[in-house]
Order: sequence, then structure tokens, then C-alpha cells
Amino acid sequence: MKKSDFYFELPQELIAQDPLEDRASSRLLVLDRATGEIEHKTFRDIKEYLRSGDCLVLNNTKVIPARLLGEKEGTGGHVEVLLLKRIDGNLWETLVRPGKKCRVGARVSFGGGILIGEVVDTLDEGNRLIRFEYEGIFEEVLDKLGEMPLPPYITHKLKDRNRYQTVYAKYEGSAAAPTAGLHFTKELLKEIEEIGVNIAYVTLHVGLGTFRPVKEDDILKHHMHSEYYEITDETAEIINRTKKSGGRIICVGTTSCRTIESACDDEGNVQPGSGNTEIFIYPGYNFKVLDNLITNFHLPESTLVMLVSALAGREKVLNAYNEAIRERYRFFSFGDAMFIK
Repeated sequence: MKKSDFYFELPQELIAQDPLEDRASSRLLVLDRATGEIEHKTFRDIKEYLRSGDCLVLNNTKVIPARLLGEKEGTGGHVEVLLLKRIDGNLWETLVRPGKKCRVGARVSFGGGILIGEVVDTLDEGNRLIRFEYEGIFEEVLDKLGEMPLPPYITHKLKDRNRYQTVYAKYEGSAAAPTAGLHFTKELLKEIEEIGVNIAYVTLHVGLGTFRPVKEDDILKHHMHSEYYEITDETAEIINRTKKSGGRIICVGTTSCRTIESACDDEGNVQPGSGNTEIFIYPGYNFKVLDNLITNFHLPESTLVMLVSALAGREKVLNAYNEAIRERYRFFSFGDAMFIK
């Protein structure tokens, strides 16, 4: 299976640069994975496709303002630090630009010295381990100095940082938002619950690896990035009960999908607990838990398009994407949505 099998031509102007004022007013393309039939709706219409006894699985991770702009001590050179993963206490794995200026021992000042970071190690892929020094609570310092780490294809400045959070975001730790969830409002979720749909929350902290391109032409040689997840006893019980009673498991976003597919046994029973997942889902994969998926429109040749193709079939997905392009849908993080039924 080749990377080029998942290529499509996307006009640059269809990459959404700003979120819509009303989250639930995004467009919704509905794809029937059995027939390939396509419907065009508004996201609020998602209620029409849900029924009592179904389970909606949401990722309640929260994006941290992980982008820090500082100056190298001694030279004053500008340095950008992106927080990727907390290793322990004040020690973080980071992405530093320009990396050449920040060898082991280099110190970077942020906010006029409110926060100081010292590079203590260089990792295999060029990432840096940085130990931070500050007074007070790190999260409060970060909230004051940090910016939202928007994807590289978004060039507009975000006016309201909460628009890069889902309305149910709870546990801090992501460097990118689980963007399929950005379409939900609290009112819409309440209406969905009133239908009789169960809501289950998982946590998967999204890393920047989600934007990492597939470099190998043979996709089987691609090494998937690792991300941390947690599933509570309550969530596992809701999902397993729904499955046993004949309800559908509908994941909101590829992150929720990857979480439950990583945490189940061979019979499809989701196990509570935590861990790291490197699951790579591509055509030929047998889904054990998921039945349907709500997702955004993804980058050409990305692991996310491959996951969607595993569920609905490559040809049907690419046909739906080409239809979305013809209909001028908005693509990527702040773009429109797709429901695979």
C-alpha cells in the first residue's frame, strides 16, 4: 500500500484559517460506508443520525498554551520552544527552533525572566529536554506567557484561545486539539443526551506527531508517534454495556477511535487503565469497538486519511473528499465535519 494511494488535490483556499462564530453551524458531509451515498447537512443535523442506546465517545483532553517565545541568555537571540510532553516535574520534552542555537547548557529566558529554561539533553529526533525554573505554579506561568500551538497550516492569529478547545475539555496535556469535537456546543450535547445517547469520555493527549507527514512511500514502514491515554472504569463500563445491548459506538475524532481500539481485548471489550499507544490504523484493519465516526477533513497522504479509509474504504473516502472540494467545504482543524455511518 503506497502513500500516494491517499493523495488528493486540495485548493489552498479551502484550508480554514478561522473558526466559525457558531461551532455547530459547520457543514456536515454524511457518508454511507456501505453504499458510498453522500448527503450534505449542517452539523446540528448530527442528531438525526443518532438514536437512543448509542454511545458517543469524546476525548476530553485540554490543549495547553504550549508555544513559548523567549530569548537566549547571553546573545538575546529569539528562540521558540514548543512543549511536547512532561517527563517529570519541571522537565519537559520540547521542540526548539532554531535548534542549533540551543545545545546542552543553553539557557532561555521567557517573559523577561519570569520563566527560565535550561537545555539538559538532546534526544534522537532533535527534540530537547528542558528543565524550567520559575516561582509559583507552572500552569499559571504558562497561562500567562504561552500561546496556543496552532497547526502549521493555520497562519491567522487566534483571537480567542478557547476556540481551539472543545467545550468539554478537562485534562491538560495536549499540544493539538481533538478537532472533530470543536463542532459541539454544550446545548447540542444536552439535546443528544435527551435523545437517550450515552456520553463516554476518554483522554488521549494529542502530540504534534499528529501533523508529522508519512515519509515512507510504503506506508507499512511508517513509525507511528506515541501518545498517552486514560480510560476510566465508568467509561469502559458505558462502552461495553452499549455494545452488549446492541447500541452503536460512535467516536468523535480519530483520537477517540485510536484510544478505544488500543484499549480493547480481542473480543472488543474495552479495558480501563492508562498507557501509551502507537496504533496505526490503515485499510485492512478490523475495528473491534468502533461502529461509526465523526471526523474532520484531513491532510492528503496523512495517517488520519488512512484511518478514515480503513473504516469506509479508500475509494469511497477519496470520492467523498473530492465531492467536498467541489462543494467548497472547509478543510482541516477549523473546517467542516464528516459523519461515516
